[in-house]
Amino acid sequence: MEIAIIGGGAAGFFGAIAGAETNKNSMVILFERSGKLLAKLRISGGGRCNVTQACFDNGLLVQGYPRGHKELRGPFQQFDAQSTVDWFTARGVRLKTEPDGRMFPTTDNSETIAQCLLQSADDSGVKIRMNTGVDAIKPIDGKFELTLSNGEKMICDKVLIASGSGTKLEHFNWLQELGHEIVPPLPSLFTFNIHDKPLAELSGISVENATLKITGSKLQQTGPLLITHWGVSGPAVLKLSAWGAREFAASNYRFELVINWLTGYTEESLRAFLQAKKEESIRKNISAFSPLTLPLRLWKWILQKAEIPEETKWADCSKKQFNKLVETFLATRLQVVGKSTFKEEFVTAGGVSLKDVNLKTMESKKCPGLFFAGEVLDIDGITGGYNFQAAWTTGWIAGNNLTPATFVNVEP
Repeated sequence: MEIAIIGGGAAGFFGAIAGAETNKNSMVILFERSGKLLAKLRISGGGRCNVTQACFDNGLLVQGYPRGHKELRGPFQQFDAQSTVDWFTARGVRLKTEPDGRMFPTTDNSETIAQCLLQSADDSGVKIRMNTGVDAIKPIDGKFELTLSNGEKMICDKVLIASGSGTKLEHFNWLQELGHEIVPPLPSLFTFNIHDKPLAELSGISVENATLKITGSKLQQTGPLLITHWGVSGPAVLKLSAWGAREFAASNYRFELVINWLTGYTEESLRAFLQAKKEESIRKNISAFSPLTLPLRLWKWILQKAEIPEETKWADCSKKQFNKLVETFLATRLQVVGKSTFKEEFVTAGGVSLKDVNLKTMESKKCPGLFFAGEVLDIDGITGGYNFQAAWTTGWIAGNNLTPATFVNVEP
């Protein structure tokens, strides 16, 4: 029997390994359209590979998925974050947990994870053909005819599609032709572009715990914020972009962002704190030092936003200026005029509708014998290892249900 898996990233390899281990007498062939295996995995997490999130309560884990949070409850009962840790540990790869919950190999090198997957695939007998993609799939008498990118045709018993996400709807045409509904793909996990030259001059400054809101929306996130030369980034922005992916796309990525730089302060407590600092430094220039846990350069930028000249002494700060300063700290309003994405770690919202998939097996409801795993599905997570966890989970489930044996084609 032959098993075919299309897509050579994390989900494809995990599915191929599980399929080969489950079907020891089958031929599992993994096809990679490009000349690189596990390309995204190798560059993820700054080259360290954020394997998963140390969230071992599945009720909490699903909350990290803007698309798929309800549907993943069942799959996580089969293979969750602890299962991921156990899988890699059993193969000699130790993981560590960072303060924000992200889990990395103790080597801090994504190559550790890549080599583990490559070795596991080899040990389980997975055959790999690189520089060969699958251009078409045709069901024939309970089997599938695959048309490869080199013109070759192959017959296999089952197919696992783990080809990743496409940025355009036409990338999914071949799946639509097999009867599947495709949720239009669009970017997730992107940064916000803001045309503010003084802000851009603060590039590199980070705030540990800012709260971001979108005017006219319920969207809100709290967490680390990074100022860049093109706008703002950091975990708070990336999470907000994921949850608001469709809303932001509908606005053509133009909206008003409201930043509270001092999460934890109420208006009353901030007023009291600044009033005390004012009385302590009555004869000093207001720009001489930052009385808060913010860099001096950011403090001066906020003074500018509050229309308070740097040479103003605390004694001369009027009631109107003081009120404006408090307001600016708690609700700086900035106009977002676009987004920036990093191609290597591109994540999309959209893909094969989960209504068309049996989530107990990852088999298509429209085309028996065809399975899905990874980003080709309408599942995406926030930053922090959630997307890899979805890949491991769906790949493992699909691979274990590719019985009898299947032929595997893997793409980057």
